[in-house]
Amino acid sequence: MKAFGMLLLSGVVCFAAGNGTAEKSSSADPKIASQAHEPMFRAPESQQAGVVTERVTAGLDAVSTAPVPHRNFIDEHVFGKMERDGIPHAPLASDREFLRRVRLDLTGRLPSSNEIREFLADDSADKRERVIARLVGSPEWVDKWAYQFMDTLRANGKMKAYQLFHYMLRQSLAADRPYDDLVSSLITSSAKSNVVVASVNQIVREHVEGKPGQVEHGDDLAKIHQNDTHDELTIQFGKVFLGINLSCISCHDGADHLEKVNVYLSTRARTDFFQQAAFLGRTRYIPHVEHTEAIMGHSIIDDLGPGYDSEGTSILRMQRLGGPESPKFLLTDEEPNADADPRDELARMLTSNPQFARATVNMFWAKLMGFGIVEPYDEFDLARQDPKNLPEGWDAQPSNPELLTALAGYFRENDYSLHKLFTAICNSSAYQLSARFPGEWSDNYTKYYARKFARMLSAEELHDAIATATGRPGNFKDGSETVPMAMQVSLPKPRGELKTFMQAFGQANRTGPQPPLTPSPLQPIMMMRSPVVNDRVLAEKDSLVQRLLDSYSDDRRVVEELFLATIARDPSEEEMAVSIEALSKDRREGAQNLQWALLNLVEFLYNL
Repeated sequence: MKAFGMLLLSGVVCFAAGNGTAEKSSSADPKIASQAHEPMFRAPESQQAGVVTERVTAGLDAVSTAPVPHRNFIDEHVFGKMERDGIPHAPLASDREFLRRVRLDLTGRLPSSNEIREFLADDSADKRERVIARLVGSPEWVDKWAYQFMDTLRANGKMKAYQLFHYMLRQSLAADRPYDDLVSSLITSSAKSNVVVASVNQIVREHVEGKPGQVEHGDDLAKIHQNDTHDELTIQFGKVFLGINLSCISCHDGADHLEKVNVYLSTRARTDFFQQAAFLGRTRYIPHVEHTEAIMGHSIIDDLGPGYDSEGTSILRMQRLGGPESPKFLLTDEEPNADADPRDELARMLTSNPQFARATVNMFWAKLMGFGIVEPYDEFDLARQDPKNLPEGWDAQPSNPELLTALAGYFRENDYSLHKLFTAICNSSAYQLSARFPGEWSDNYTKYYARKFARMLSAEELHDAIATATGRPGNFKDGSETVPMAMQVSLPKPRGELKTFMQAFGQANRTGPQPPLTPSPLQPIMMMRSPVVNDRVLAEKDSLVQRLLDSYSDDRRVVEELFLATIARDPSEEEMAVSIEALSKDRREGAQNLQWALLNLVEFLYNL
């Protein structure tokens, strides 16, 4: 593989060790609390996005200098802000750059060689729009985003019926079920068995297993700590559906703890959290029993409980010291109607609140654009959203408040359609800017989205990209089925070499919050030495390399096809010369080594 050292001069990714995660503490002691809150003080990922992109696109040529059109309301806000502030921006991405990007972002899959050729040969003015329309809602889009939702909702073995839950998510995404309706079902569902009612599995997932002597309820409920489960669900609903991290005020008041982190939460008390959790106070989490043995993860969920106990013991956090136990919605202080089910009321208040739409569009904007308008996307400070009404000494939290408001409005007006939201973002010129920036880049440009920011492929995307590029699909068991791609499974359970490879690239185990993708020194070793890569580039078992060598006697054609299938571009003259020389010495080994080298390029490991 030494012959391809030139191809690697742009580098296997510059890997650097990431930061650890501070341990949580249930104590309100200022020093310990400061340690627990330390992750909230870290610089948001957006501050690194421009630096990383500048590094991984170094040496790549810039593209067209033609004026960038404003295609929709997103562009009016993004480019309008740049024009007002005198910020330069990148040109539009080339067709090759755009197609690979949108394919990976929407489906997690690489475009095929034929797809690239057909797209490049198409002279239609609307060809990008037609590609986006074809991909959004496609089976591959459903594969990726159902998997993403399973990660976000931490769907794992704690919900016995995780396959049923995955199936429900897939059907909802394929049908473009209104997102507010989907979320309402996750909050309000009840069932005699979660293996029958799919949507109740999100509630089952967050159950806290009780301990004898610490749970003050009847024997039928003792296996699950009822109050702690209310709290865990309240925190999860807040983070995922409102973009607000309520973890701190679940243990202590915000005052004297959060003033430097979150102005809004610094004004809220632990008793406010109790009242938010009280919407779930009547909900009971009862394990299914077989032959006198409780089956954890197989549960009955009903609403016949006694209500939230603000003095109840806790396994996970500080002792509850009492307070109001009636439900009250944290963001509005609204109380439920007396004759309505509290969970139904929580779903109504949460999904109708403007923050629900704001948090949702910001989360998906972050996933498509590299980072959120509010960053991190689950750490909103509600006191800093309006630039005209800010606390003294603070800046507005959204990088573009008008854009966030417009996106949220668009989402509501279109019946909370994820299909339309994804389509609007991807059709914008803001999304379609090149990652290659002409001239000197300034970190100050980052918050304006003045270029498309590179992102490292997730473990699942990387596996599926390798499988697609080499023509060697995977072999994943998902229940009674076998599927070829990592993002088609309901639960990540790789084994052996594949498990080592996936974990090195940050595959989530879904036991806690999804960790950010972090480069590490182990990753280049995996790409260069793992059988996940090396076995697939061999000219055997109907691999792409084998098919190309069998189909074409012209080595130039083999090289062109390998470049196109692997990194979606043609080789430069110098790259072609090096490749042809290698194939002329040993055609089989040269072709194998060429694809191995291409898989180790920054261009392959990042979506640009």
